[in-house]
Amino acid sequence: MKRILWIILGLVLTVIILLVMYLRFVLPSVGPAPDIQVEITQERLKRGEYLATSVMGCIDCHTQRDFTKLTAPISGFPFSGGSLDEFTEENGLPGNFYAQNLTPYYLGNWTDGEIYRAITTGVTKDGRALFPVMPYHMYAQASEEDIYSVIAYLRTLKPHEKTVPKSKAKFPVSLLLNTMPKEGVHGEIPPKENLVEYGKYMITLAACIDCHTPMEKGKLFLDEAYSGGLEFVLPTGIVRSSNITPDKETGIGNWTEEMFVNRFKVYSDSLFTPPVVHEGFNTVMPWTMYAKINDYDLKAIYAYLQSLEPQKKQVLRFSPKE
Repeated sequence: MKRILWIILGLVLTVIILLVMYLRFVLPSVGPAPDIQVEITQERLKRGEYLATSVMGCIDCHTQRDFTKLTAPISGFPFSGGSLDEFTEENGLPGNFYAQNLTPYYLGNWTDGEIYRAITTGVTKDGRALFPVMPYHMYAQASEEDIYSVIAYLRTLKPHEKTVPKSKAKFPVSLLLNTMPKEGVHGEIPPKENLVEYGKYMITLAACIDCHTPMEKGKLFLDEAYSGGLEFVLPTGIVRSSNITPDKETGIGNWTEEMFVNRFKVYSDSLFTPPVVHEGFNTVMPWTMYAKINDYDLKAIYAYLQSLEPQKKQVLRFSPKE
């Protein structure tokens, strides 16, 4: 009997070892970076700048932000790496994750294909899996041309010498992280006349669902999509994302299209100066970046949100630090 138990134990340990080795050394498995060379054109530069600095919000995470001011506007050199205390264990994440320097100082020795693979599958040049706070699962649904435009724009950035630490996940997330990258399935930009479908495309690029949906251990509760309540720890307290479903009592069901657009455009006013926050409310919503989204695209996003099923959920927006 003891011999049988030892055999069973040995088999179990062998399976565990093989599984760990598979997770550690075989995954992520999304294939090699594509062999592409993106042609830099004026059209791509214009589109890429628009996407990277507003809709997709690359500049939001990959630039130092000043959380002493309302809306935490960018304060560092654009795209040279994000705040070092934003995606950390202290804020409830399973490790410390850092948004890298996207200027040629860091990406200069990456091929276009390696940048493309990182954006759309979450796998870096050296084969590491990115933590999905980087919404590559959303960017994978973009059109191929939109991703090319972002790459073209990044190639034209001025190099900025800043070294950002490598992200490090805690065990066992460090292993499970390797199961997350998947080969992307590109979408196509719908006709702009189809306002709801076009709005769905744009809100996907903006990854609004990631912040405006409850989440646990990195998994979104999609049956509560856009109902808000996700918590973010700030120096002054805890802020929670808003319910942006069309519920008339707890969401944006009573908002007109004009109200929705104007809510963003407040922060594009040249006279707007973010006030200093001491012990009061602040937000992680990158208003000063999203304010650059053009009116038509905001109207499309509004149309899509209004097409959703209303969810009655009252969200306490802010709890001050005790």
